[in-house]
Amino acid sequence: MRRRVSVPLAIVCCGIIALVSHLAAQGRAPMSQVAYLKASNPGAYHHLGEGGALPGHTGNSVALSRDGNTIAVGASHESSGARGINGQPDESAYATGAVYVFTRTGAGWSPQAYVKASNADSGDHFGSSVALSADGNTMAVAAHWEKSDATGVNGNQADNSIAQAGAVYVFTRSGGTWSQQAYLKASNTGEKGDENEPIDGDQFGFSLALSADGNTVAVGAISEDGSIAGYPDDNAAMSAGAVYVFTRSGNTWSQQAYVKPPTAADATAGDLFGFSVSLSADGSTLGVGVYDEGGSSREINGRLDTMRGGSGAAYVFTRTGVIWMQQAYLKVSTAERGDSWGVSLALSDDGNTLALGSVDEDCAATGVNPPGCDTDQPDNTSTGAVAVFSRNGTTWTQQALLKASNTGVEDWFGIRLAVSGDGNSLAVAASNEDGGAHGINGRQDDDTAIDAGAVYLFTRTGTTWAQDAYIKSMYNEAFDEFGNSVALSADGATMAVGARGEDGGGRGADGDPTDNSIDESGAVFMFRR
Repeated sequence: MRRRVSVPLAIVCCGIIALVSHLAAQGRAPMSQVAYLKASNPGAYHHLGEGGALPGHTGNSVALSRDGNTIAVGASHESSGARGINGQPDESAYATGAVYVFTRTGAGWSPQAYVKASNADSGDHFGSSVALSADGNTMAVAAHWEKSDATGVNGNQADNSIAQAGAVYVFTRSGGTWSQQAYLKASNTGEKGDENEPIDGDQFGFSLALSADGNTVAVGAISEDGSIAGYPDDNAAMSAGAVYVFTRSGNTWSQQAYVKPPTAADATAGDLFGFSVSLSADGSTLGVGVYDEGGSSREINGRLDTMRGGSGAAYVFTRTGVIWMQQAYLKVSTAERGDSWGVSLALSDDGNTLALGSVDEDCAATGVNPPGCDTDQPDNTSTGAVAVFSRNGTTWTQQALLKASNTGVEDWFGIRLAVSGDGNSLAVAASNEDGGAHGINGRQDDDTAIDAGAVYLFTRTGTTWAQDAYIKSMYNEAFDEFGNSVALSADGATMAVGARGEDGGGRGADGDPTDNSIDESGAVFMFRR
């Protein structure tokens, strides 16, 4: 059992009463679980709903359309050799990956498509990140370990010469039929290496975001080595990271920008710029998380240095016409060495609210803006935290620091984030939380289910944030890792939560949740107000 930060039962009970009172005051109904979704071909360790190829990877493998009626779910360890749409699944190619699309009619969910890459291959991890347009008719899917050395749009998909180069695939839906529209690669796909140097893949697709109209996609590549914007081939800053922006005109995609922070190579090497990305609805504001950035500043647009290693940061860029410019460099007011702010990031539709996660933040406090988190904390407790920033005009300020109501050691609160369109609802996942409760607002001091996972729902009134709900699945079990991915509809009324470690043997929608016959097949739980 991991060490825990104890929270007295009286505090937890009072917290639940406060949550119910807050909901009543705001006129909002609480969330309730409405569906349990499984792959059409569940397999052992397929990890449906997993946020990437490895535990803790930032990719969000669940996406919802704006109305909440279409959901896309990745399973990056799915092992079928099938290619294209609705192929015949098998177990012939380990971790090729797949995406499953479900649609809602009334209150019922049903499978719509089983989606595979056009060049599916072992170890590609297709589905490590997914994104949907507002209407659900455009879908972007990352395979951040895809191996082709192709560059640009619709290049040679058959080449396998650069391990972990990465690719993104764009699919479109007409009626109920899906087809692949484009195969996107970086303009400077990683180096092949030689007998003296290892192959150096950039992991293009490590993170992914799509605008509401589906015409702009942002792709993070954390292992890209360019040292400065405008010079993508200099490779002077190992694993500095980069973000690539592509746009669509009609049915044609092209790369619009190669985005880097304007800092020197010695300040960017190893930063992992692009660990997380998010776009505003119109695609003109881009937020980028920088997981291992080492700046010592604790303010907005502070000085750039490397004096607080691994504290993490975010950058905001804006687009005018086709030109992207940096607008802000965001540092959290309590940032410490090793916090890794930027492991997750989410923007509201207007781009004026930005939530930034840190799984390695160590403060033991609970609630909203708790005192004491600005002082030195014990190392390696990894309770996690979320900072919320707001924009007025072009000026950014930190609005809140959010902690779980039952802070626990290594809970990883903040590993995934989802924000509603207006920015007033925020879902925060803690996939390693140990609570044994079931459903909504159960006991928070019950640590009988190791790594079961939880999601915390926060809402904003004016500029004030409060926790509305502590959410577990109705079938909560140890090691489910509920919250390994999360998504909200635009109105915040529908929420999807992935649980990569769930063991169900059911297929499709609403199978038998007590069937634990397939280890870590994974599942997605749907909630509705």
